[in-house]
Order: sequence, then structure tokens, then C-alpha cells
Amino acid sequence: MSNQPVSRPKSPTGSAKTDLAITVVLIAIAIALPFFVDSRYVMGQIVLALFYATIASQWNLLFGFSGIFSLAQMAIFAFGGYATAMICFYFGWNVWAAVVPAAVGAMIFSLAVGLACLRLTGVYVALLTLAIAQTMYQLIVTDTECFTMVGSICRQFTGGAVGFARFGDLGTRALLKGQWLVGNYAIVATLFAITMLFTYAIIKSPIGLAFRALKDNPGYAVARGVNRFQAQLLVFGISAFFTGLAGGFYAAHFQAIGPGILSMSQLMFIIAVVVVGGVGTFWGPLVGTVILVAADELMREAGEFRTFGLGIIIALSIILMPKGLVGRLGDLVRWSRKRGQAAHQEKLAESPAPAGE
Repeated sequence: MSNQPVSRPKSPTGSAKTDLAITVVLIAIAIALPFFVDSRYVMGQIVLALFYATIASQWNLLFGFSGIFSLAQMAIFAFGGYATAMICFYFGWNVWAAVVPAAVGAMIFSLAVGLACLRLTGVYVALLTLAIAQTMYQLIVTDTECFTMVGSICRQFTGGAVGFARFGDLGTRALLKGQWLVGNYAIVATLFAITMLFTYAIIKSPIGLAFRALKDNPGYAVARGVNRFQAQLLVFGISAFFTGLAGGFYAAHFQAIGPGILSMSQLMFIIAVVVVGGVGTFWGPLVGTVILVAADELMREAGEFRTFGLGIIIALSIILMPKGLVGRLGDLVRWSRKRGQAAHQEKLAESPAPAGE
């Protein structure tokens, strides 16, 4: 066991002022976007990208900052979406009343997954969580037994292969009429901002230090009194709450939820977003989402080469930038600062001494 202490994590970009400046710029861009984007399709893609970035940020908290390689993230997201739809469908609740209980349900589901993974590490956690996600998918698509009659139509408890639709919305259609998509964009952007703010607070807190310690040097962290089981369950719960909340808003935004959300391609896309942006970097999920969603959109007409093109982008990113784009930019910034400091020291050394010395 190594005796090297685990250092307190620095600001996600190395400077709190830099993080604040980036945040101000992003808020300004978010506010200005609806005034410059006229296309409903483009605005819809931006909303979808915000959902991806929210999920990716929480998987990054789980894996990038805590070292837990869970593959159940889309299952938790789907749980939040399905729970919201089922609460609205069966109990007649408003979507706004349903999303928080659904997120709590997703958190409880995630804690159960975390308990199952307590004595596992690495690839074994990945295999177990993937098996749980696939089991959830199979239970939904094979649900063919009639649970209730809606008019003359028989509905399954989980919606079966069809899922749920038109169970409610966020209320923006009635309030804003033709501008409802801008209203949904504002809601989802606010959700993403709150998620990132809470994630930042976690990373900077002693809890975040414990997560990093368990990832970087678990033996030393346990020896220093960090409870691995408690920390693992805590990060599972925190990540799941916001992921489940995003799932509820996703279902409400599209007014539908189905088993397709549990597809392997969706999970791989989220992982790719974090890898391209930078695993363990605060802004990595957002940057990775922008790059991959934009690339996917540009290759929309490429047909079967669309997936191939995304694969090339991901492969090049892993080979050329193992730390991701944000990690690479961080290295360049630190290198530039060191060069500047070295040049300043050289100038001081070469400057003549003041007269009289």
C-alpha cells in the first residue's frame, strides 16, 4: 500500500476565477440563444444536447471523480422517465408534482444497485450494472400482460414495447403557445445549470475529496478513515437523483418514454461524450456533448457512415488526447503559464542590478 497522501483537489479548471468566467459566458450564451436560433429543429437538438450533458455530468461524477465504472446510468435515467410517466398516467398527477418523487425513486433504485456492487470493483461493477440495465430492458419489452383498459385498448403496467405517451407536459404549450419549445429550453437549461452547480459544490467539498481519494489511492483513503461503502452509496445516490430528475423532464418534454432509451447505443454515446470531453474534468461532459452532437448532426445525411464517422472521432480523441479535449487544453494552459514564468525569471536574471548595489 502506498503511503503517498492524496492532495486536495484543485478547482476543476485549475482556477476558481476561470470557472466563474466560463460560467458567466455560458449563462450569457444560454440567454442569447433563443434570440438567434429561429429553427425549431435546431432548438430541439439543443434541448436534447442539454439532456445528454446532464446525464454525462453525473456519469462523470460517478466514474471520472469517484472511479466507479457503472453502466447503469441510462437505466437510472429511464427509471426517472418511466416513474414520471407512470405516476402521471396511473394517478393523474401533474408532471411538476411527479418529477421529484420519480427522481427519489431513481435514487432508491440506484442505492439498491450500489448495495449490489459494494464488494465489487472495476470491470465487475461494469458487468453487474450492465446486466441490471439489460434485465430492466427485457422486463419492459416482454411485458405483454394486460394491466388496465384504456377505452378499448389494453395497457401493460410498464407500457410494454410501446411505452407511455401523452401523459402530460411541462405546461409550456398552454402558457407560451407557439413558443413552448423556448420555454422547455429554459427549463432544461436551468436543470442543467443546477446540476452542474451542485456537482461543483460536491467536487470542492470534503466529500469530493473522499471520492477522489478512493479513486486515486483506495488503500490509503481507507487507512485514513474514509468509509468506502458509505462513500460509494453516497455518490450513487447523488448521481442518480439528478439523472432521474433529468429522465422525468425528458419524458415530459417529449411527452413519451419507451424502452429505446435503454439501448446500448444511447449508453455508448454518453460514455463517448465524457471520453471526448475529458474524464474527471468538470467541463468535459459539456464540451464532449457539443462536439459529438454537432458532429452527429453534420453527418446526418451520411447514412450508414454516420456511426463510422463518430467512431473515428472517438478513436482519434482517445489516441491523440487521452485526457480528453478539456484535459488537453488544461495541459496547454499549464505549459503556457510555466513558459511565461520561466521567461519572466530569465528577464529578471538578465536585467542589470540597480546602481549602488
